[in-house]
Amino acid sequence: MDFISRHLGPNSSEQATMLNALGYNSIDALVDAALPTTIRAASAPALPDALSENAAQDKLREYASQNIVLKSFYGQGYSDTLTPAVIRRGLLEDAGWYTAYTPYQPEISQGRLEALLNFQTMIESLTGLPIANASLLDEASATAEAVGLMSRAVKKGRRVILDSRLHPQVLAVAAERARAIELEVEILDIREGLVGEDLIGAVIAYTGTEGDIYDPRGVIEELHTRGAVATIVADPLSLLLLEAPGKLGADIVIGSTQRFGVPLFFGGPHAAYMAVTDKLKRQMPGRLVGVSKDAEGRPAYRLALQTREQHIRRERATSNICTAQALLANVASMYAVYHGPEGLKKIAEHVHGLAASFAAAVKGAGKTLVADEFFDTVTVTGVDAAGIKASLQQQGYLVRAIGSEKISVSFGESATLEDVAKLAAAFGAESADKDNAESAVNALPSALVRAEAPLEHEIFNSLHSETQMLRYLRTLADKDLALDRTMIPLGSCTMKLNPTAAMEPISWPEFAGIHPYAPEETTAGWRALIEELEGWLAELTGYAKVSIQPNAGSQGELAGLLAIRRYHVANGDSGRDVILIPSSAHGTNAASATLANLRVVVVATADDGSIDLADLDAKIEQHGEHIAGIMITYPSTHGVFDPEVRDVCDKVHAAGGQVYIDGANMNALTGWARPGEFGGDVSHLNLHKTFTIPHGGGGPGVGPVGVAKHLVPFLPTNANDASIDPAQPTPTEHGVPSTASQYGSAGVLPISWAYLAMVGSEGVAQATSHAILGANYLAKSLQDSFPVLYTGNEGLVAHECIFDLRELTDASGVTAADVAKRLVDYGFHAPTLSFPVAGTLMVEPTESEDLAELDRFIEAMRSIRAEIQDIIDGKVEYEASVIHNAPYTAASVASDEWNYGFTRQEAAYPVASLRANKYFPPVRRIDEAYGDRNLVCACPPPEAFDLTEED
Repeated sequence: MDFISRHLGPNSSEQATMLNALGYNSIDALVDAALPTTIRAASAPALPDALSENAAQDKLREYASQNIVLKSFYGQGYSDTLTPAVIRRGLLEDAGWYTAYTPYQPEISQGRLEALLNFQTMIESLTGLPIANASLLDEASATAEAVGLMSRAVKKGRRVILDSRLHPQVLAVAAERARAIELEVEILDIREGLVGEDLIGAVIAYTGTEGDIYDPRGVIEELHTRGAVATIVADPLSLLLLEAPGKLGADIVIGSTQRFGVPLFFGGPHAAYMAVTDKLKRQMPGRLVGVSKDAEGRPAYRLALQTREQHIRRERATSNICTAQALLANVASMYAVYHGPEGLKKIAEHVHGLAASFAAAVKGAGKTLVADEFFDTVTVTGVDAAGIKASLQQQGYLVRAIGSEKISVSFGESATLEDVAKLAAAFGAESADKDNAESAVNALPSALVRAEAPLEHEIFNSLHSETQMLRYLRTLADKDLALDRTMIPLGSCTMKLNPTAAMEPISWPEFAGIHPYAPEETTAGWRALIEELEGWLAELTGYAKVSIQPNAGSQGELAGLLAIRRYHVANGDSGRDVILIPSSAHGTNAASATLANLRVVVVATADDGSIDLADLDAKIEQHGEHIAGIMITYPSTHGVFDPEVRDVCDKVHAAGGQVYIDGANMNALTGWARPGEFGGDVSHLNLHKTFTIPHGGGGPGVGPVGVAKHLVPFLPTNANDASIDPAQPTPTEHGVPSTASQYGSAGVLPISWAYLAMVGSEGVAQATSHAILGANYLAKSLQDSFPVLYTGNEGLVAHECIFDLRELTDASGVTAADVAKRLVDYGFHAPTLSFPVAGTLMVEPTESEDLAELDRFIEAMRSIRAEIQDIIDGKVEYEASVIHNAPYTAASVASDEWNYGFTRQEAAYPVASLRANKYFPPVRRIDEAYGDRNLVCACPPPEAFDLTEED
């Protein structure tokens, strides 16, 4: 059987049943009716013929074989690490973890929320600060986020200092992101002191890119005296031995957790972190897991302070980040749980000891070190850098050459004394002995040796056997609802099948073990795969070129908007700083526009859900030559194909603006229409949606950006390009880097490559048409129970639809949130709640769900509708209803006390099919407000969960 037949949920007879229900005799007839002819592609996409799963993997093995895996001693923010096999198999490669959605429905996300809370607790303990988020995207963009946070916290200043000792890619990304929001950037060696006024703060390296360690207390004190903020960039493994930055006075601490068990992945995905002082917690970007309580008063986890986030505050949000790196943050947190503080300290002492042993050897040979105090990185100066690097590469080692006379050697977890001997020999030094390695602490500055042991919570001190870890991972996964259990019908989020055959290759060493700055001659396979994937994506979107560098949809948005902004400035139109955004747009749109220093002007929505053309005309008339462009989502977030989309594009182009088409809904277009052909100048794509990279509980994401020919020069550039001088603004005729590595989260790109290779041109069109079929089948089947808010041609929807509950709420008191919680008892993740219209549910079944699963969802929704009718008919009061008190845990149903007017069976088994396959949530409905009023963002003590009936 070919792959597309495995990928599509409904078989041919089920398709016929669904089409018959809709009144169409073929799926092509349905698509012809739903999809406006004005946007149809001029030709089918020219992808290669579809491969079988085995053939696709064979081709990936061919690419992998072209990569040369060198033992990585390069450093520069990326370190060799060992992923424990139990974590690799039990988390990274387990569908219960990688197919889960972001935990916005916390009752069914307690497992991954606990893992993320472990991550926050780990970071808080290591950094010595009270609040940490549940991960950011990468170290470079995290630095940019810290600069943005400092600018919000210190409103009077406009100047930021970046320590020249930061990694080059960090400087390149952070400097340009700061300039985009009109901050003055100064790059200087922080050890030389601060100069000038008007400071918002400084970002300080702890340790430096060449390995040196500097005590930042004096600089931090001076910053605070000036009313500025101090940010420290720190390697979390080093903090097992070095004093916590919070103890040194830091206000913000950021860094990457990659070396906590996450493979190099040719640059990503890797989870960055941020920790802050208490006074900055409400302005901190990224997701924050907090501890609240459920309806029975038991501790329960949820995302806290969500009012800071882009989907609510839009242009006033703390960040545009939507997808973080939750899956990789969970790998890092489990790495810490598995090793515990003693194990982590041994790893830290191991890499530090080998570095010290190497340093002693090369010093003994008369070589000069850049610094005598370091953690894991030793830089030797006054040598033939190119010659030594080439010699070591022939022996299978990758080290970093800095200029012509410096070599930096950075030690990772797998390094051995044998490696030290070979590395030292390249510098003409004799082999170091074991005693030198064990006396490594001498290379740390005594004033910065950590005083207090970190990670004291029980979770980091109790699960160190493989059996314990295996069962802990299973216990957490069992608490959650992921795609391996049920359909996740989230509108706008496209939770489709993540093919196992595509997932498997990402952990192959020839892909996962490559450093992002490895020489080109060792990465031929990676680059060929990426070039082919970029070409396929360009073909599918109709754009001249695609860059896969942005490592999330939000970053793709930002990269696209920066391209538009820089295009106008390069053409002398610096006054074009207004971006038009429909009121129904994704929340990230407005937040991304703000980060690109564009002014947001909202365009109204017409009664039918389309863009209000009269209001668009008025806004164009009002803002005229200031218009940079418009951001539209197509099909719209209202779930319809707007037939006037070409008119919208033409109007904005006539005003001199560019058209940004948000590609989040490409699952309704791929193979049938190309944004670059029906009016788009730039689009981002979500590879974690249409192109089957898994959500992972909130990341990894990849957000490629595609552009028309005139915008190609403004695509993201390589942050590690030696020609970049971060101290100088990038010329406006060029693009700026989006992330730290040239290819962003390259490690997960084989997934989308394999998907497209296995579906081919016909398959992508079939996937789209079946997504449209599934959405219309649900809309038609549930129309009488829950009215569909917006429809298009012939009453059809696109790949998703919005069910309007507002009249039912007025009649019964039952809210869309009540329905979301009640669906848990039926074993479903809820649809998208109250977006883009308050009081509604947006449903997207995707092409992956078969007829039985769709009918199971229909049965559940009809059953819930009957429960609502009982309230409307006066049979039961809303407060006493089964729906208002949902969901129900196994413990509550089995309790000796049952103080409800409905039966336990009505609560737990409302339809007969649940008796064969029942999911019980681990907690009752969570008190959202309590968690914000009583903010707790670290692991509670175990006794918090030992509640008696009396408690």
